[in-house]
Parts: sequence; structure tokens; C-alpha cells
Amino acid sequence: MTDKHLPSAALFDLDGVLIDTEPVYTAIWRDIECSYPTGIENFAMKIKGTTLEQILDRYYPDEIVQREVCRMLVERENDMTYPVFEGVMEFLEDLAGCGIPSVIVTSSNDAKMQRLAGREPRFHSYFAAVITDSCVTHSKPHPEPYLVGASSVGAAPKDCLVFEDSFAGMEAGRAAGATVIGLATTNPRESIVGKADAIIDGFGGLTVSSLLDMLSEGGRRF
Repeated sequence: MTDKHLPSAALFDLDGVLIDTEPVYTAIWRDIECSYPTGIENFAMKIKGTTLEQILDRYYPDEIVQREVCRMLVERENDMTYPVFEGVMEFLEDLAGCGIPSVIVTSSNDAKMQRLAGREPRFHSYFAAVITDSCVTHSKPHPEPYLVGASSVGAAPKDCLVFEDSFAGMEAGRAAGATVIGLATTNPRESIVGKADAIIDGFGGLTVSSLLDMLSEGGRRF
């Protein structure tokens, strides 16, 4: 494998991609929705990939309710663990060995990322940059988060890989012009077809070489 065949950067969503927290967040938002009903069917799934600010503005405009929703969320988040998916550390190590910088591009806030860095310092050390909700004006599905993520390591978006589990994130990656790898961790594999350039079930056993072979077979090359 020569450098000309390598992507310039790997841009990762966080929850449901690198860390196995989506089931926890689904449960949290279902509980919040039970306490403060929105009337939105499947609310906990609908909001995936959006920022807290967006959720509050769109679904909880009352300031008193907003404060209570934030209190419930922070209380649960403070007790959360951040289990890293199987194969993630090995894949990050392989990227580093190939000279490909990794970037987290998440809708989460800075406080959560600080907690994660404190609890998982080795995991955090693999990333050249972390793009949170405070770094952008527009969140996914707008391409800005991934455009900023690519720019943070001096890469052109078209030369980047984006790893996403949410539909909003996949749309953002494609709108940025990146090659999108959809993870069937939050949504069924069949629902991702047509939304990503390749689909994987997880990082277990995945290498840079095998992923590039997969993309090559699908007609997408660097």
C-alpha cells in the first residue's frame, strides 16, 4: 500500500461509532420524554445526531422545562461509563501506523469530552483533534462539522473517511464530500443502504487495508 492510496484523515462520530453509549442515551431520552412528552413518535431515535441546543430549542422551548431536562441529562451522564467498542483501539493504532490522523466529530459538548478524556486517556490520545458542538455554527446533517474536522488536520474533505452511525451524520459526511462508512450499530444494516459508501458492523478485525479493499470493490478509490 502506498501513500497515494491512503485517505488524508479519518473523521469519527463518537456515540454509537467509537463508544457503546447509544443504548444508554436512548433510555435517557425515553425517560425524559416520558416526564416531558413531546408527542413525537420514536422521539429518542429521531433526535440522534443532533445537539442538545437543537433538541431544547425545537422540542422544549419552555425555559423551566429546559432546565429540568438538562438536570436529568447531566445527572445520568455523570454516572455513565464510556465502553469503547471492540476493535476500535486496534483500528486507531493501524491508522496511526499508516500516518493517517484521526479526528472526533461529535454533537456532544466540551464537558462530556473532558469527562471522557479523564476516564479513557489512552483512547483520547489517538485523536489529533476533537470537534464538539462548540466548534461549529451548524450541526449535522449540515456538512460544517465534517468540513471543520477535515480542516483541523489540514485535509481536503474529499480525501477523508467519515465513520457514522446516524442518518444525520451520514448525510453530513456526504454533503461534505467525504467517503462515508456507515456503522450498523444504531440502525439496521438494510436501512443504511444507499446512505453510505460502505457499511460495516463494527471495527472488530477491520484494518486500513481491508477497508480500502472494500471501498475499491465498491468503486470508491482515493
